[in-house]
Amino acid sequence: MALYTLPELPYDYAALAPVISPEIIELHHDKHHAAYVKGANDTLEQLEEARDKDQWGSINGLQKNLAFHLSGHILHSIYWHNMTGDGGGEPLEKDGTGELADAIAESFGSFPRFKAQLSKAAATTQGSGWGVLAYEPVSGRLIVEQVYDHQGNVGQGSVPILVFDAWEHAFYLQYKNQKVDFIEAMWQVVNWQDVAKRYAEAKDRVPLIAP
Repeated sequence: MALYTLPELPYDYAALAPVISPEIIELHHDKHHAAYVKGANDTLEQLEEARDKDQWGSINGLQKNLAFHLSGHILHSIYWHNMTGDGGGEPLEKDGTGELADAIAESFGSFPRFKAQLSKAAATTQGSGWGVLAYEPVSGRLIVEQVYDHQGNVGQGSVPILVFDAWEHAFYLQYKNQKVDFIEAMWQVVNWQDVAKRYAEAKDRVPLIAP
């Protein structure tokens, strides 16, 4: 039985328009995300076969494939919930996201400075990748990560709480080669309630790791 399944979208295909078109949402979720789910399950089956037969000639490729597909599945599962048609702005105390707002200010100096760093990280990722706001458990602070593919350049133990997909399939049908314009538009649909919830859960569930 497959371990991973494609999660349903928390909204319909048109919910994020005009920032992201219904066509992109449908293709991105139903085709690309689904492919990562299938890839993770297929790789787990291949690893099980390798263990059963004690044949390890493909172990390096299989471990890389598992990291790629599983990370793609996890990041996309966060991505869909990080967005809402009623989103945008910034986290504020009056909206119930004051703790997140304080953490951003403490970690980056101000919300505008954080926004600039995450925007630049996402927009300048070479090739395919993500811009990620993550909770880093050693220091207990928030950091921005520039993730190549789905799994490269990731701080071990960090917990992603806000992710910007900068792969071409996330925007090209609508924004062509203007990745910067897509990243700037993404700020209009950020679901700060979801990000704040993920921040609170990361702090509560991830113990500090001794440096």
